[in-house]
Parts: sequence; C-alpha cells; structure tokens
Amino acid sequence: MDRRQFLRYTAAAAGSLAVTQLFGDTAARQKPNIIVMLADDMGFSDLGCFGSEIETPHLDGLAANGVRFTQFYNCARCCPSRAAILTGLYPHLAGVGHMTEKGDTPGYLGHLNDRCVTIAEVLKPAGYETIMTGKWHVGQNQGVTPKLRGFDRSLNSAAGGFYYPSGKKSTLYRNGEEIPAGSKDIPADWYSTDLWVDQGLSFVDEARTSGKPFFWYLAHNAPHFPLQAPAKDIAKYRGKYKTRGWDKLREDRYKKQKALGIINERWPLSPRPDEVKAWETLSEEEKDRFDHIMAIYAAVVDHLDQSVGRLIAGLKARGIFENTLIMFVSDNGGNAESGPNGKLLGTNPGAVNSTVFCGQSWATLENTPFRRYKHYDHEGGISSPFIAHWPNGIAARGELRSDAGHFIDILPTCAAAAGAVYPTERAGNAVYPPEGISLLPAFAGTKQTPRRIFWEHEGNAAVRDGDWKLVRLGEKGPWELYNLKDDRTELVNLAEKEGARAKELSAAWDAWALRVNVTPRTGHSADDDSENEDKKTADKKSTKKKKKTTGTP
Repeated sequence: MDRRQFLRYTAAAAGSLAVTQLFGDTAARQKPNIIVMLADDMGFSDLGCFGSEIETPHLDGLAANGVRFTQFYNCARCCPSRAAILTGLYPHLAGVGHMTEKGDTPGYLGHLNDRCVTIAEVLKPAGYETIMTGKWHVGQNQGVTPKLRGFDRSLNSAAGGFYYPSGKKSTLYRNGEEIPAGSKDIPADWYSTDLWVDQGLSFVDEARTSGKPFFWYLAHNAPHFPLQAPAKDIAKYRGKYKTRGWDKLREDRYKKQKALGIINERWPLSPRPDEVKAWETLSEEEKDRFDHIMAIYAAVVDHLDQSVGRLIAGLKARGIFENTLIMFVSDNGGNAESGPNGKLLGTNPGAVNSTVFCGQSWATLENTPFRRYKHYDHEGGISSPFIAHWPNGIAARGELRSDAGHFIDILPTCAAAAGAVYPTERAGNAVYPPEGISLLPAFAGTKQTPRRIFWEHEGNAAVRDGDWKLVRLGEKGPWELYNLKDDRTELVNLAEKEGARAKELSAAWDAWALRVNVTPRTGHSADDDSENEDKKTADKKSTKKKKKTTGTP
C-alpha cells in the first residue's frame, strides 16, 4: 500500500458513514481509547484460548468477546518486533534490524530513526493523549526515549529481562528521566508485571482530565527470562508438569487447538526435535527439575493474565471499557535460549536474584504445533497469539480470523480507528509510508486480499505469498518452500518440486531486502550478546561487567 492509498483508506475509515457501517453509531460519534498490549517471549500456544493448560481467564475472556487471529506474525525477536509495532514499518526501515547495539548501516542503527513515526506521533495530532509503560528497547541507550517519540507520559525500563529490580538494581525512567533509587514515586517492592499496569492506570487518570481519548502502549517484559514470579503463583503449578511432561502436553495442546479451530486438522504436530529428550527417558530427579522450571514459567504467564484482569477492572471502574480497543500479542515465539536443559539457578528459583530459562525442551511445548523458536523465521519463531477486543467497535464475539496479519498492521489499524492522518515528514525528514494495512475490515469479517509479507533476522529469512511460504535457516541455508494451507507445521519441503515458484519468491525476497535496508547488513549472529545493551549503557552507576551469555531479549 503506497502513501496515497493509505491516506485514502484512513480518511475513509474515519468518515462517519464508513465507521458507522463497520462499528455502529457510538464509534462514529466517539473516538475509542486504544491499548496495544505486548507480551515478551510468550509462545503461540501459551494462552488457554490458544491451547494451553496455563490458567489465563482474563485474556481468554477478551478472546471470547472479541476476535482471535490464528495466523498473526511478529519479527522473530524483541527489538525488531517492537520497532515494527511502533512504526508500521519493517524493522530495518525503522533502523532496528537487529538489537540496540550501534551499527553503521541504515538498517542496523540500533534505534528508531528520523524517517519513521510512532503510533503516538500519528495519534497525537488526532487529539490523543499518549502513554507508554513497560519495556522500551528501541534505542534508549542511544538517546531515543518514549518522550522523544511522541509519548506524553511514560514509565519504562530502557530494555528488559528483569522482574524484581531490588535484586538487579534495575533503572526505571519516568518521562525520559531516570528515577533515583529509593524514590517514593515507585512502590519499594514492585513487580514489573503489576507496576506497568498500575502506573499506566494512573497515567490514564491524568490523561482523562483533558477530555481526550488515550493511546496506551503497554509493553510487558513477562514471560521473558530470568523467569521470576510470586511464590504463591509458582506453588499453584508446582508438580503439575511431572506426570505428562512436554511430550504428552504437546499432544494435549495440539488436540485442544484443533477443537478450538486454532489449527487445521490436516496440519500434523511437528515432531520433537532430536536435541530434546523423550520425557519418559528422564530420571525422577530430572523430571522434578524440569517441572520446577515450567511451574515458574506458568506462574509468570498466569500473573501476566492477573494483571490483565486488573487492567480490565480499572477500565470498567472508569466507565471506559466498552469504547476501548485492546489488542494483545506476543513479540516472538517461545525462547529456546540456554539449550535443551534450560537454567534453574539460585537458592530460591523464581525469586529475587535467581536465573531461570525455560530452554529448548519447554519452548517446544510453548510453540505447539510448530517448528523452531524465537530468532528463526519458521512458524515457531514468528507466529503470535493475537486478540482484539472492542465492545463498541467489534461486533464479533469469539470468532477466529485466518487472514495473515503482521505487526506492521498495528499502526495502520490504530490510525484508522482514531481517524488519524499519517504524516509525510518528521523533524524535517520525509518519512517512509507504512508497510502494513488496517485490520479493521478483518475485525468486521471482511476477508483480506492475500499479500506478500517478508522477514529477516540474523540471516534467517522468509517470504509469505498467500498460502505459500519460502523460508531459510541462516544466511547460507537452502531455501525451503511450504504450502501453509496444507502444511503450516512446515514438514513437507516443496522447494525442488515447485522450483519455479521458489525461484520467483527468492528473487522477490532479494528485492525486498535491498529496498528495506536488510542489505547492506551489519553482521550479527545468534550468539551476539546484546541482552541488556540499553540497560548496560543507561545504568551508568553500575560498573560490574556482566558475564556474556547466548541469551538475548
């Protein structure tokens, strides 16, 4: 969609007749509040409404009274996904093709550039108060703060990967300024999942005094490592993963997904990877250890859902729930970092100063039924659970959408719902037109025209064209071709049989990569340690050098 097409679309969607047809008279008269809620490292199947055994009643409730997209895509990794959500661009166009380490090529600057605009910068001229709470991670180490990118009010961490900061000496920022240690503005014993919601609701109260609608970007760092959760939440799940393990639980989730309509009956469950042991071959001691790891992970997800419950209650108490568009999504697939054994370190795992990673074995469960994980462009790395809820604007209740959506669609959706006009420049620089499309017609049940969607991260690459997907493992890996209509779990490689199609899509990917600044490429590999580059730079008081790991957010 070029700029003129986008502007025509958003203008039409903002017009009273078009909005009335889609959403009814109330939405036509009153702009909605908008909340974009992001989870971190949560797998495709980790919500109850996407197949999980983890208790997530509040998110399940939003799904039951809204719509779920079963084929919604992220950018395989934390920073690129955040850049795409915020700007409506492929992340390399926004300057964040990898993480936030400073690069020397346009696609890898490590911060949002001046040729992109954020959702906040688009919605402010349309009369919105703008709020951000949570994990920023798009270049605060290089001076790019929420305040400088359109947010009126913000409470954020520069990067993320922590929950109880009293154990990590983490730094928080309010409206771009560092909050001094011990400040009474922040609860002394805060837990990040709760803090982002509670402080955000306070910002909502401040914003509502203006009489304007608000946009709130709520970026959780749960359930990213190091996995930490309140003891009572961990105790709720302790012992529940011993008997069935990842093998039987994958089958359970797969069966539930088919019953829910999340996946098609003809897509087989992908096989357990060779690196992951069969659960029944483990010793009782090993089973207990893995049960402990997954109990902590489940507790983090459960508590995230509890925070959604407090958010919903807060909106209802303020009388604004019905006309608030909430979109919930995860930034990438489940995380296999730390390998098949995961990590369970500390005298009290899950508490302050402990370090817990799920690892590949449990990530294979989290991404049921798909192959691979975060970092990769196979379905397990780029498929997200997506929920949209808006009582005044979405008539659907509990419906599924199989349209292929992407993070680049979120900004156009917000702009269309707000009646905002996309700008042509920022700070004297011409800005790129958005790469995505509005999802409002899909919310209303209109089938979208198939389109091409592209990916690249650390040399991993893919392009989806309608039902066809070309995907590559690493920069030097061979191209694989799959028909996702018949084989979304990517088990039957048709690259040789459909050679002409594979060649055409490969050429299309090459052209896209050149256009959006994937190439020239600043070299990065999956082993790069950029876990907390923003935090390391921003927290100048900390002089202790951290030990490098392969885990990165």
